[in-house]
Amino acid sequence: MSSHVWARHARCYPRALPACARDGSSLTRHIVLHRASILLSPIKKWKFCPCMLRKPKAALAQDQQLSISLSPKTCDGGAEYGLPQPLPPNLLCWCHGRYLAKLSSVGSISEEETCEKLKGLIQRQVQMCKRNLEVMDSVRRGAQLAIEECQYQFRNRRWNCSTLDTLPVFGKVVTQGTREAAFVYAISSAGVAFAVTRACSSGELDKCGCDRTVQGGSPQGFQWSGCSDNIAYGVAFSQSFVDIRERSKGASSNRALMNLHNNEAGRKAILNNMRVECKCHGVSGSCEFKTCWKAMPPFRKVGNVLKEKFDGATEVEQSEIGSTKVLVPKNSQFKPHTDEDLVYLDSSPDFCDHDLKNGVLGTSGRQCNKTSKAIDGCELMCCGRGFHTDEVEVVERCSCKFHWCCSVKCKPCHRVVEIHTCR
Repeated sequence: MSSHVWARHARCYPRALPACARDGSSLTRHIVLHRASILLSPIKKWKFCPCMLRKPKAALAQDQQLSISLSPKTCDGGAEYGLPQPLPPNLLCWCHGRYLAKLSSVGSISEEETCEKLKGLIQRQVQMCKRNLEVMDSVRRGAQLAIEECQYQFRNRRWNCSTLDTLPVFGKVVTQGTREAAFVYAISSAGVAFAVTRACSSGELDKCGCDRTVQGGSPQGFQWSGCSDNIAYGVAFSQSFVDIRERSKGASSNRALMNLHNNEAGRKAILNNMRVECKCHGVSGSCEFKTCWKAMPPFRKVGNVLKEKFDGATEVEQSEIGSTKVLVPKNSQFKPHTDEDLVYLDSSPDFCDHDLKNGVLGTSGRQCNKTSKAIDGCELMCCGRGFHTDEVEVVERCSCKFHWCCSVKCKPCHRVVEIHTCR
């Protein structure tokens, strides 16, 4: 194996961003997926995506990292900073963006001037940002959470929720009235509501706290107590901040109606899946007395619910009922959609081929499952173009033993596996 090993975060592989599609911007695919400790031998060239360079705290085999402050790079690998070319094996490249959903975790929106610099916000959102500075870090976390959940839910689909270093971060896909745009709007509004509610419950915000309306006894015999999640505040803030973009345009256009409906469907996915958590009190762990509180579902549950709604989304068109413009199913034989369902106006492209005009990155270079007959299978993922098969060596921890006190020591185990990627 070559003496140089490149390390890249899983989100940088294998989605190559179009901004990097230029001559001389490729890297030999020596990739270390850090947490999985997978080593890939130099088998082909890959275009490199915009990234931020980070330096690990220890060897790559260890699961620790230490960030250093370097500016966002493009495909040059950091030459303008005087870094050696090619980069040594102790540099990691992580995808990076400049907008609200992609601000550095160490940054903080604590001054009004910061609101003016945030790209992608309309003026009324900037004004809300200035009035609610303490909440904006939660909004940013919610946007990041939405991106991560979207990419998880669509990791095995042709459209895998790729983000770009442009506005909008999801590319032109969300500017069209497709079901993919419907999911993005729903998961984004849900992410903001979820993160703001979590900040309320954890005491990060002065404007809100636990939901004190949930008190007293219950018909089931337990006592409402503890810190119930203040979902009402999170939903209200999400409605004010997220929906204002559509309402400022006038909520009569079919696209504004679609976006507002899907925003609300995202928040409903949290509201309708609130759960009751309890704690028992008594001698020796008995449950003589029980206190309970209301808690939000894990955001993965919210993502799962919205993914099901995506698969069953309703195609709609605008209609007038009296003087009110509403969305109705395009096919009159379908039952009307509910507030919890996702709706869309336009059919989706097949996402097979690279098409910058429509914001489609294509599936060339995507990893596929040779044995699967589902959408993640090579036949469907690669759109009939065929696929490459490469043998790679995987290094895993095995024969782990606990040593007193207190460490676990493992042996490295090597095995060869096949990886299939679309032509």
